[in-house]
Amino acid sequence: MMRRAALIVALLAVACGGGDSEESPDANPPCARLPATGSPLGEHCGHLIDEAGRVVLLRGVNARVEGLFDVTFDDGRKALEEIPAFSAADAQAMRDWGFDALRLPINWSGIEPTQDGGLDQKYLDRVEAVLDLSHAAGLVVLLDLHQDAYSKEIGEDGAPLWAIRPPPTQLLEGPLTDLEQRRLSKQVLDAFDTFFGESADGAFLRQRFTQMAAQVAKRFAAHPAVIGLEIFNEPIATLEGIDRLNADAYPAIRTAAPTKLYLFEPSSTRNVLDTAPLPEAPLGAMSGYAPHVYTLAFVSTDAQKQAMTKEKLRVSNANARLEADAWQAPLVITEWGFDPNAIKASEYFTWQSELQEEYGASAFFWVWKERSQGNWGCFDFDPSTQKFTERNALKRALARVRPMAVAGWPTRVEFDAKAGVFELEFDGNPTLQEPHRLSVAPVLGAPTSAECDDQPTEWDSAEHGEIRLRCGQGSRSHHLIRVRVPPAL
Repeated sequence: MMRRAALIVALLAVACGGGDSEESPDANPPCARLPATGSPLGEHCGHLIDEAGRVVLLRGVNARVEGLFDVTFDDGRKALEEIPAFSAADAQAMRDWGFDALRLPINWSGIEPTQDGGLDQKYLDRVEAVLDLSHAAGLVVLLDLHQDAYSKEIGEDGAPLWAIRPPPTQLLEGPLTDLEQRRLSKQVLDAFDTFFGESADGAFLRQRFTQMAAQVAKRFAAHPAVIGLEIFNEPIATLEGIDRLNADAYPAIRTAAPTKLYLFEPSSTRNVLDTAPLPEAPLGAMSGYAPHVYTLAFVSTDAQKQAMTKEKLRVSNANARLEADAWQAPLVITEWGFDPNAIKASEYFTWQSELQEEYGASAFFWVWKERSQGNWGCFDFDPSTQKFTERNALKRALARVRPMAVAGWPTRVEFDAKAGVFELEFDGNPTLQEPHRLSVAPVLGAPTSAECDDQPTEWDSAEHGEIRLRCGQGSRSHHLIRVRVPPAL
């Protein structure tokens, strides 16, 4: 499937302003485009790449962080919900779960709470503190300009009060027990219509949002943990409305942080429809397509969950790959998840992980810790003790042997947990001499053997289950890496 996707990218390829590097004719890329270089990540031929040119596949997690996910008020209204804190222990634990990336939701209301007051530097200092903890643990971070139901004033989080037009008819407060009703309320839908629409108010709000986003991007343009900025979470908008935002924000972010990625989403209706419209033209270099994949997660009956199959889940992932190829952009699924206590939850997590690997997607699980709403996430929360406890069954279901950085062009990635066998097929990139980086989730146990083209090979171990090995360096040929771990019981 990866090989077919690469062919589609090659057929669609056009010159669209890559980075400064020049592609060697010996690099054997699957498309005609030049690489767009970035720090720590760039993009090339529909793949994320590291600074060495290796293809990167991220396995990340979302974390809503106290003090950043802005759901509190200073006018006496009750907070919408309680948000967990984030510590160095959280960052280290993410690595031990097999994650190497964090998607960090931040809110316009926290960044620019007043229309004429400028950016809140104390808020951005708190963002930087999380970035520093993440970098120390070896996590890279995607900054996510997040919203749910447009604003905490009328929904859950997002825009400040001054950026709601028309002005709200009713300000809301917590506890947040009616989010779905808020999402569909007239004042929320009117606010989205304005922001993404053709009116002067919409143009003004997009301009102000873009200015804010560019300042955030510039503030963190040199931070080594930051891979880029995701411009707007789950927009309720048409493709034309999203194009209006991208037309303003993409060039502004490229100027403010030229070595960082610009990720963008389709309409939030994709969460239910499992498909989104294809563009007429790609956005440009250093962009990434960031859909969410929630098949059966929100709008399914118990009977539908019981009848769920991997093929049912395939549709959204396959469409996401086609959409990303049309955008000529890496596929980065920035949210996917399921109620850990739901019917066939373990199968859901395994099948979605397998499909992400099959279609060459980086992906961020929703969510790390949650003590409100559906109590999803990697931890149980006990309100009587105020303690979080790891969900061991979920940890095992998410555990993979997987590629982190491939010194070549991957064509097949597969991990059979029951057999304890991981296989990676790739076409060589003779310009790369760096080793492949693989992640072995610690809960799986240490590798028992590794092979390159069916011959035993050595590997070096690093922290949090990472291993590094050489296979096919300096070669244009097709190669196979196989790693064995203890079979799942």
